[in-house]
Amino acid sequence: MSETSTRQRWLATLARASRSEIEVLASRLGHVPSHEILKAPETGTVMVEGRAGGAGRRFNLGEATVTRCVVRLADGAMGFSYALGRDGRKARLAAVIDGLLQTEAESGPLHGGIAELAARQEAARELASRKAAATKVDFFTMVRGE
Repeated sequence: MSETSTRQRWLATLARASRSEIEVLASRLGHVPSHEILKAPETGTVMVEGRAGGAGRRFNLGEATVTRCVVRLADGAMGFSYALGRDGRKARLAAVIDGLLQTEAESGPLHGGIAELAARQEAARELASRKAAATKVDFFTMVRGE
């Protein structure tokens, strides 16, 4: 995997995580490292698009509230985050963790924590998918002979 796709995966994992999950991940550090807030957590809206059947034409589904934050750690690494909702603390902690992950070795405790979190999220997605598949109904039409 390239460095960009690895970072994209951990940013996506952080964005989907709850505040409590991110706080547990940050607790592995013992304390939140010193950092400068370049862009304080701010909340806005984004347009969410959908596709009919997952592959059809795009349409505007509606708006979603998003909070973003940018920080710079003492070593100069910059961390970014976007999180659904209005939780500024979640966005700030996720940005700090992003900055730390950029400089930490892949065998470090944060990378391990992100991998565990991603695995739990994938398991939850699989369970939801299996539950939805169990309720699937196939409709068909009988053709009359004429």
